[in-house]
Amino acid sequence: MGDISKHFSRHEFACKCGCGFATVDIELIEVLENLRETYQAPVKINSGCRCKKHNEAVGGEEDSKHMQGIAADIVVTGLSPAKVYQYLDQKYKGKYGIGEYAGWVHIDVRQEQARWRKV
Repeated sequence: MGDISKHFSRHEFACKCGCGFATVDIELIEVLENLRETYQAPVKINSGCRCKKHNEAVGGEEDSKHMQGIAADIVVTGLSPAKVYQYLDQKYKGKYGIGEYAGWVHIDVRQEQARWRKV
């Protein structure tokens, strides 16, 4: 059980540098809860919030959505990144940023649509 939703806790989204940045957009949580409920499988947050310094350290984009608390890099237990990408792409036509990588999927809740694959 989480402290910000049924399955998620704020600490899962906290910046990995330890700075304390852990602001998470409720719309992102709703998308992740939907994914969790649809597949009945845990959703691991590899990267959530990032402060500017940590974002630079990990080679994030200069205007990374992670720095706004509206993005997460995720892995769904038992599902390939391709399957997760496909589901999110079909469910959220016309909005959100969704990227497929070799070992995870990026999801952000920007209002316009952006799609990419770097596998």
